[in-house]
Amino acid sequence: MHTFEDITAVISSYLWGWPMIILLLGTHLYLTICLRFPQRKIFTAIRLSVKHDHDSEGDVSQFGALTTSLAATIGTGNIIGVATAVAMGGPGAVLWCWLTGVFGISTKYAEGLLAIKYRVKNPNGEMIGGPMVALERGLNMKWLGILFCIFTALAGFGIGGTVQANSISLLLQETYGISEHLSGLAIAVGVALVIFFGVKGIARVCMALVPFMAVLYVAGCLYILFVNQAYLWDALRLIVSSAFTPHAAGGGLAGTSVMLAARYGIARGLFSNESGMGSAPIVAAAAQTRNPVRQALVSSTATFWDTVIICALTGLVLVSSILAYPDIDYSQGGALTKAAFGKIPYVGTAILCFGITTFAFSTILGWGYYSGKAMEYLGGKKFIRTYRILWIVSLYFGSTMNLTAVWNIADSMNALMAIPNLLSLLLLSGVAVKETRKYLWEDRLEDEAD
Repeated sequence: MHTFEDITAVISSYLWGWPMIILLLGTHLYLTICLRFPQRKIFTAIRLSVKHDHDSEGDVSQFGALTTSLAATIGTGNIIGVATAVAMGGPGAVLWCWLTGVFGISTKYAEGLLAIKYRVKNPNGEMIGGPMVALERGLNMKWLGILFCIFTALAGFGIGGTVQANSISLLLQETYGISEHLSGLAIAVGVALVIFFGVKGIARVCMALVPFMAVLYVAGCLYILFVNQAYLWDALRLIVSSAFTPHAAGGGLAGTSVMLAARYGIARGLFSNESGMGSAPIVAAAAQTRNPVRQALVSSTATFWDTVIICALTGLVLVSSILAYPDIDYSQGGALTKAAFGKIPYVGTAILCFGITTFAFSTILGWGYYSGKAMEYLGGKKFIRTYRILWIVSLYFGSTMNLTAVWNIADSMNALMAIPNLLSLLLLSGVAVKETRKYLWEDRLEDEAD
């Protein structure tokens, strides 16, 4: 088993070397420039996200598509993932994670735009879209779309399934002594009941769950930052300095390199916000919207909330807590997060447990939709049922196993999904610019698509 874990670690490290970092950040920067910094329209995007285009084509509202996307992204990546990045890459990883989110807003924007531009209806009248459809219809590269869907279906077992279920069961077992088998069974049954109702059922659950769980988690983070306020400035300085210069051991922190900070920060940033991975546009394609740019703006807010706000708060909480409490063992990401929230009197552990449980459960729901659409593209509806049965069963087993290697496999699948998606974004960037000019730069957001 140790040999297998070592092999997966080597593969993950190779895939997340400098070529992948350059490709991902390069795409973020390129799209930011050629789309004229869509980040500056973030408040317009937030306003659009709560409006409805009821008369437009689509399966769910824009807000429903957004909350389903957020459900899939606001998960263990925001809590355990950021803590793992700090443990492995040092405090500087927090800044790289945050920068991935800031510039990733442009990439998420472009993904949402192309998802609407190239989406099609299946025989049941439901929308299907995402990188696989953009690759096929926009670039005549169906073979690459098939590869993307294969990687997505496999990622559904990792980032979208077993990793999340394991995080829930492990925390409940360590905190409340609840059997991992009982947790695994409850997760599998709960997910099966929601998935049965399709995208509308998933969206309804996510619209109710996501805002509440996010507000509660942010409130907990703000309380910890208030308690740690004397260490905030030092934490910020340490995060920034460690991102660009090697950090020597001391002050309760081990020595780290710039490469490790960048590698783990960017990998966990992608794990958190999925900008560039190609998963979010799959549900964006289902949105009721009058033109591609409106949904593109709405989609971009997912990265803003997920990384620019929530991951930044998590990173500050963790680094300030390490400085404030040198006795904290930060070598394990989960232990670090638990120790930080444990400083909240009486309710800290309960907030963390509720946050991880609801975040991870909603991530599973979102990925249930993503992976299902990928399987539909590969073989039609008949493949989905078999895949989902295997996937739901894996949630139970994932809850009861040691998943050290699965985290490495999840990172690897993320990278393999991102490569064809980033290629489509770069090659179809002219289409994104043309649509943006037509609807956004010429102030025609209220117009219907031609």
